[in-house]
Amino acid sequence: MTKNLLLISNSTLHGSGYLDHCADEICKFLDDKKTVLFIPYARPSGMTHEEYTKVARERFKKMGYKLTGIHEYNSSKEAVKSAEAIFIGGGNTFVLLNGLYKADILEEIRKRVKDGLPYIGTSAGSNVACKSIKTTNDMPIVYPPSFDALGVVPFNINPHYLDPDPNSKHKGETRETRINEFHFFNSEYVVGLREGAILHIRNTYNTKR
Repeated sequence: MTKNLLLISNSTLHGSGYLDHCADEICKFLDDKKTVLFIPYARPSGMTHEEYTKVARERFKKMGYKLTGIHEYNSSKEAVKSAEAIFIGGGNTFVLLNGLYKADILEEIRKRVKDGLPYIGTSAGSNVACKSIKTTNDMPIVYPPSFDALGVVPFNINPHYLDPDPNSKHKGETRETRINEFHFFNSEYVVGLREGAILHIRNTYNTKR
């Protein structure tokens, strides 16, 4: 089984534009691929699929790739089947996963990724590559049929992870506290991805579903 995933904590880093901080890594990752299928279901800040795709298309064009939104195809499943690479952007993880279930493409994406299709995720797009979305930071503004995600990596991710600040006067729960609460009921490993952090997973895991 061959896998090739680039899981990125965030799409925008302080002081830079959209995907600027990870553009070089994306280009290395995509190598000789020419086209990218974009899945805009996470809809950050209530953007339409068209608006979100326009942002991603312009950025990938600068990197030398043609990007097309999945909603621009007659069939979402056929779009996944014919894709050279997939990019799932950030936004709300619950909205994203709900969209994947509605389009009925989770299994199709899972098959393609397990066969080696390059997969890029940022934030919510990284969350849905995991076993579940239970360690997202997002509010459940919609209710997907399940919290089970693609499961193409055998762990969960907490994007935008922040280390506890011993000098902070904030008395609310830290990310570390929340993840410890998760581990009281769940056994999956959780990777805390700090801002700017990237995981490149290549031909490593043999997951079962």
